[in-house]
Amino acid sequence: MSDLEHPGMVVVLDVNDIGRTAAFWSAVLGFPVRREITQFTVLRPDDPADTRPHLILQKVPEAKVVKNRSHLDLHVPDVDAARDRYLALGARLLQESKNCIGDYCWYLMSDPEGNEFCVAPG
Repeated sequence: MSDLEHPGMVVVLDVNDIGRTAAFWSAVLGFPVRREITQFTVLRPDDPADTRPHLILQKVPEAKVVKNRSHLDLHVPDVDAARDRYLALGARLLQESKNCIGDYCWYLMSDPEGNEFCVAPG
């Protein structure tokens, strides 16, 4: 199969404060900062065999003003522990209580720039 059939994936987030947001996502994902350019910062795993998408933070002048049309879902073994850890790193809880469908429950949060993400059981 060619790369066109199965391309690699990178997630790009627009941010204003690239340094603060890079520190947050590096701590959350465990990805070191690999490249810093004035407008972009690239975070990716240490292990080249790790197939998780890389994260690029793109500096933009405008602030976030509406809900994201897409977002990250972080699947973790303990959603309450992860919520507490991410709050300590600078995340915000966007809803006080969990969202649930049956017994599957997750938290809606945002990074320091306001980009939404969910913390779900994994």
